[in-house]
Order: sequence, then C-alpha cells, then structure tokens
Amino acid sequence: MQHMGTQVNYNAICVICLVIISVNHILIPTGSYMFVHYAACLHPLKIITPHSPPTKSWLAISCFTAICKTPVHSESQSSPGYWVSSKLTCCPGLFSGSKSRLREMMMFGLFLLSFGFLLDVGTCTAMQSELRITTIKQEPYVISKGAQLEGFCMDLLFEVAKKVGFKYKVQLVKDGAYGRQEESGNWNGMVGEVVRGEADLAIAPLTLTAAREKAVGMTKPFMQTGISILLRKDISEEAGFFDFLSPFSAQTWVGILIAYLGTAACIFIVARLSPSEWSQPQSEKNTFGLLHSLWYTAGALTLQGAGPHPKALSGRVICSSWWLFSVVLLACYFSNLSSTKTPESSHLMVKGFEDLANQDVIEYGCLAGSSTLAFFKNSNNPVYRRIYEHMERTKSFVSSMDEGIRRAKEGNYAFIGESVSLDLAVARHCELVRAHEVIGMRGYSIAAALGSPIIKNLSVAILQLSEAGELAYLRSKWWASSCIADKDKVSAVQPHNLKGMFLVLSLGLGLGTLVAVLELTFKSRRRAAEHKKTCCSVLTEELSLRLRTSSGNRSQENVDKDKDKA
Repeated sequence: MQHMGTQVNYNAICVICLVIISVNHILIPTGSYMFVHYAACLHPLKIITPHSPPTKSWLAISCFTAICKTPVHSESQSSPGYWVSSKLTCCPGLFSGSKSRLREMMMFGLFLLSFGFLLDVGTCTAMQSELRITTIKQEPYVISKGAQLEGFCMDLLFEVAKKVGFKYKVQLVKDGAYGRQEESGNWNGMVGEVVRGEADLAIAPLTLTAAREKAVGMTKPFMQTGISILLRKDISEEAGFFDFLSPFSAQTWVGILIAYLGTAACIFIVARLSPSEWSQPQSEKNTFGLLHSLWYTAGALTLQGAGPHPKALSGRVICSSWWLFSVVLLACYFSNLSSTKTPESSHLMVKGFEDLANQDVIEYGCLAGSSTLAFFKNSNNPVYRRIYEHMERTKSFVSSMDEGIRRAKEGNYAFIGESVSLDLAVARHCELVRAHEVIGMRGYSIAAALGSPIIKNLSVAILQLSEAGELAYLRSKWWASSCIADKDKVSAVQPHNLKGMFLVLSLGLGLGTLVAVLELTFKSRRRAAEHKKTCCSVLTEELSLRLRTSSGNRSQENVDKDKDKA
C-alpha cells in the first residue's frame, strides 16, 4: 500500500508539470527553440529536437528529475520516462525514499517550474517592445516631410499598430528595391530584409505574389490593384467628330455666340436709328434687316464679307470693332488648333495591350525587377508574351516610377505599371491618362517573417479597417486630384484669355449705338426747329416710326403698289 501511495504522488507531480508546461506553450509563443537537457547526471548536455518544450521549463523538469534520480531520456530512447508526441510519460514504481524526502523534492520541483515559467514571460515581454518596419519611398504611400515620413502606408501602419497593440520603428530599405529573388536564390529589397531578420515587417505597395508568399508571410491585401497602361492623352484617345472645337473651351464658345448675336442685333438697331443709314423710313426700304444683319456678321467673322456695308458712322464703328475681334479670335483658334495636333497622334491610337503589342511607333516598358515584369514573363497569353519579348529585346525598362511618368509625358513612351499608382499620376498630371483595360488583378499586402504569429492579427486589423471604411478614406485622402498642367502645354482657350477683345467689342458696340442715337437726336432737333415743335415730340415720332417694323413694311408696300400703278 505504501508503494502504491508513492506511485500516486509521483503521478500527481507529473500531471502538475504537464499543466504548467501546457500553459507555458499556449500563452507564450516563441520562435525557434533549442533545448538543453540534463538528465540525472546519467547523460551529458545534449541538444533535443524542436518538438520539445521551451528551454527553461524543460531545464526545470530535468533538474527535478535529477533530484528524483529518475532519468528522463530523449524521444529516441525507450525508457520509463520519455517524450511521445510532445507528451511526458511517467511510470510509477521507480521512486524510493521517505515521505518527507518526497515532499521536499515536490516543493523544490514546483519552484523550478514556476521560475522557468516567469522567465519565459519576461522573455516574451521583452520581445514585444518594438518592431522594426522597413519601407520604401513612393508617393503617396511613403513621403518624406522633414525628418518624418508620412503617406498612405504610414497612416495604415498607425491604425494597424493601434488595433494590434505594438510599438514600431520605421526604416527605409537599404537597396531601394521592393524584393525579388536573384539568380543565387537570395532575396533583395524589403522582402530580403524580412527574410534575413533585419526587419520584422515590410509595409509598402508590396504586391502579393506566389514567389513572395513562399519566402515571407503576407497578410490580407489592404488595396486591390492590377496592371494597366499610362499614356499621353493624344496617343490614347481616338479623334472625335468635334475635335475642331477643342482649341476653345465650352465657356469661350458660349461667349463667342453671345458676342455674335449681340453684334448682329446692334447692327440691326443702329441701321434703323441712324438717319444716315435710313433717311426716309416712310418710303425707303431698310437694307439691314434682321436676317441680313446676322448674315453680314457671320461673313465678317469668317473674313468673307457680305455687302452692302454700312454707310453711317455708327454702323462703321460697330463693324470695325467686330472685324478686329474676328481677326484676333481666328488667330487664337488656328494657333491652338495646330498646337493640339501632333504628327504622332494623327495615326496612332492605343486603347489596350493588344493595340500596344500591334504597333511599333512608340516604345513601352515597365519597372525593372517588378512584379509587373514577372507577370508578363510567366504569362502564356500570346499578346502578353509578345509584350515581354519586346521589352526584353529593346531593354525599355525604367528604374523608377518617376522616370516612367516622365517618359510617358514626352509622348513617345507607354508606361506599364500598377493601376493604383498610375491613377495617382493621372491625378497629378493633366496630360496623362490611364487605359481602361486592367489585367492581372492582385493586391498589396504587409510582409512578415514566414510563420510569424502576428500575420493573423494584422490581417484581422486590415479587414476591420476595410469594413469600417477607413481604407477608403485613406485612399480618397492621398489620391485627391491636384491636376497641374505644364506651363508649356497649350490648353483650350478660356474666356478670361480673351477678355481684352471682349471688352473692345463691347465698347465698340456701345459707342456705335450711342453715335446712332446722337445722329437721330440732331436730325430731330433740326426737324423740330423747322416745324416749330418740341425736340422730344419729334424724337418720339422718329423712334416710333423707325422701330415699328410692321408699319414700315406697310408703308414700303404702299410705295411699291403706287409705282406699279404708275
């Protein structure tokens, strides 16, 4: 019975040890383990497989076993005390000693286990102090602002760190690369730094690919993107039916139409008011009717002329102002029309990748060593293979996004890249446009060490930010359009560009109308003096006679009838 009691107590000790070790495993995840085993002075120090428990807890078990004089062997040995599938198997009946001795050894063994557990907690706390983050400068993901970094990725990192609960220190990647596998099998760029342990996380527009997924752990994508083409507008857009209106903006054309109608109306009114133009309203037909005034103004606008010309000073003042306005307007129109049409755009239109592959007028390329290049290289699509072979043959790669955008603005280069990055270029440069076709949809992810337990927490945080609309807000914040046209780029003429000519025309119309009123007033004063009437009454009669079209027409019809009878 005493022997059985000893067996039960020893088994109880084993159960307690297993509980403490299991809690240690669950609550304190660690990295790669190398464990030391000292077994009852019967075995030397030896390295055990990574399937063993953590170092300090196992050392405590070993010390406890040494005190009990019960050897605990490695997994390969078959003995009463051994590990099977990471479980400790203890057999009774191998312990000898008094009950007081047993009690002392139990207390000492539990003390060693607790001490190892506390050491593991301290180690884990130290590991979580600060994470090293590697990134790369690319607008608007990471931008330098003095000594600080800001941008979409920096805002994302702040939000993710707040949700997961860690501190971090950001450093720029040393070789300025995103990360690709070299011929030697080593990785460069941010991926290489994470693989070598120089950084804990890599946050940047890092495309999620199969090759990178094998080398590092990657989170759920925080942004979806694809591959598209960046071109200058005149290369990508097809000529429209109304491209001849492009030299002037819509507001300018509306202003020209108003000026045309206003000038025709002034010529019509002045021709009726001026006595020099229409001396006998009762018997004379007015040459400048409404339709003829519109026709005359249109003829002057096209420099064709449409006589007869006005005889009165007031009419000539208005016509001279309109002629000057027309000459300047036509000069601006033809100048802008010739500037907006280039030899390249007259015969080349690129709408997608097939159009790009079927032409040889402009060069095209992508970022060297990028995932975009890998997509075309590994594709079995004949069109994409032709594009890759052309880029390899001509070596038309660029070393940075800025270089690709600059060459695209020059007009003889199509830059192939991530659609999200190209959208930013379009928002910054008015003369650029992204093709509608997008291929090879993929996502941007955060990279961590392969098997790192933080990947799961980061993915959950990214999904939470997406569901809360935070990612969409950050996208709208950093992709806001600030289209800045180049100073040497000829754009459509706006109304304010011709405000001087509109002012000259307005002054001419006003002066001509005023001269016509003065001419009629002088004639009315002479007639009032001859007939001994007031000037106002005579002026009123003249205005009533000249402005009533129906009466004038009837008078003219009566004169024509009298001539026919005679």
